[in-house]
Amino acid sequence: MKSQKRIENIWLALEIGNSRLHWALFKGETLDLTWDTEHVPKSVIQQIAQCHTLDDWPTTVFPFSQQKEIVLETSTHPPIFIASVVPSQTKLWQIYPNVEIITLDQVPLLGMYPTLGIDRALALWGAGKIWGLPMLVIDAGTTLTFTGADINQCLVGGAILPGLGLQFSTLGQKTGQLPIVETKVITSLPPRFALNTPEAIQSGVIYTLIAGIKDFIEAWWSLFPKGKIAVKGGDHTLLINYFQALYPEIAASLIVEPNLIFWGMREIVMENSKYK
Repeated sequence: MKSQKRIENIWLALEIGNSRLHWALFKGETLDLTWDTEHVPKSVIQQIAQCHTLDDWPTTVFPFSQQKEIVLETSTHPPIFIASVVPSQTKLWQIYPNVEIITLDQVPLLGMYPTLGIDRALALWGAGKIWGLPMLVIDAGTTLTFTGADINQCLVGGAILPGLGLQFSTLGQKTGQLPIVETKVITSLPPRFALNTPEAIQSGVIYTLIAGIKDFIEAWWSLFPKGKIAVKGGDHTLLINYFQALYPEIAASLIVEPNLIFWGMREIVMENSKYK
């Protein structure tokens, strides 16, 4: 029988995004593991709700079973703190017996409006706590978002537009003859003036998107010359590569940190000394 180590302060952070579930396992303040999974159906969450250790979870949700000594030897379920932008998934996870939903009113930023996404607020709060304010967070996910706060922890505002993959898929789905271009096939910048349809789509989307991001970055620095900029999201590697090729000086000044939301969640959770 495998020996189990009793760890009282293990807790899970779950970011429910539009496309995937993003997970983190913390030991107190220390981030130990991160991984992504697909959205899961009610039946799987019901199965998880019957488990008392992480080793018992389905490997489709927790792929580290039997691999690391991170098991809770306890009669209670590992706590899950959730930040979600998908209400239907949020509702399903409330089946789990030890869950807490992090809400906007728990984030100590000033001037937030009621419909601000909790993911944007937490990423900004996490980035500001680690690297300082003023801070602009660029989240290159399903949507591309900009969210900034000033040195007084007050929300400056931001913007939302379709992300790289969404722009490609929309062109393919909403037109009669244009193909869907997958971001995974794009390994380098396309020719700006393309001679075939797929590369023409790549050129149009990528160069205008990079130009738009550059414009937001320069606008941020005009407001806050010493302001910092952090980048996260599923497409952040592609965007950083494009900036390194086109605007290397800007690329060198960007903070790349995919776990910004988890740092924001940690700040909220650590207010509860139980998990320190």
